[in-house]
Amino acid sequence: MIEIKNLHKSFGDLVVFDGASIHVEDGQSLVVMGKSGQGKSVLLKLITRLLYPDSGNIYIDGEDLGSLNPNQLVKCRLKFGMLFQSAALFDSLNICDNVGIGLKAKNRYSDSEIDSKVQESLQRVGLVDVGQKFPAQLSGGMRKRVGLARVVAMEPKYILYDEPTTGLDPVTSAQIAMLIKEMQDDLKVTSIIVTHDIPTGFFLADKIVLLDQGNFSFVGSVEEMRKSELKSVQDFISGYKEETDIKFR
Repeated sequence: MIEIKNLHKSFGDLVVFDGASIHVEDGQSLVVMGKSGQGKSVLLKLITRLLYPDSGNIYIDGEDLGSLNPNQLVKCRLKFGMLFQSAALFDSLNICDNVGIGLKAKNRYSDSEIDSKVQESLQRVGLVDVGQKFPAQLSGGMRKRVGLARVVAMEPKYILYDEPTTGLDPVTSAQIAMLIKEMQDDLKVTSIIVTHDIPTGFFLADKIVLLDQGNFSFVGSVEEMRKSELKSVQDFISGYKEETDIKFR
């Protein structure tokens, strides 16, 4: 379980978190929504300790990240996989080497075991014939799939998604959302999905939070968010409707 208690984080005069608290149960899919610049991606960096909070506590399976020494922190981070906005593939490595790079770093598997895990992971994301290609030869959606295959290969307990459908066309976005849903159902992982894409968020969420002005102004289910009369929720959904001309049901 991930627990965040009374989190504060500022960058100079910019207050990003002002006493925010939330918890994510094991196996749950939490979707974090909010307008650009509200700190959604910062939250993921705080959870993985790529950034440090000004105050407050983040607990991973009961361990306070602030109390861990460097070796303990490395061990804790191994519980996480992350799909970045850009997929963050290495241009100089072919797809197989990109997917297997984390496995090689562990020094725990033989070359044949790594090859097997890489092929299994690529098969999971529907990319069985691209292993010898390079990232520049793939579409944006395919690169996202490779990034997800790399995450899955490491067998994490937690998967963090930073705007997984940003920059993709609607059809490809839907395909990536379906794939994420399949990973959640098949692997029983705990997921935190940062997105401003309402259809994707509603499709993937067990629980949704809306990040607004340093705190979670809404916490609840998809249905509760649809019915919410909170101004922050209504403003967010209304702004999305106007921007995209999508009718929500």
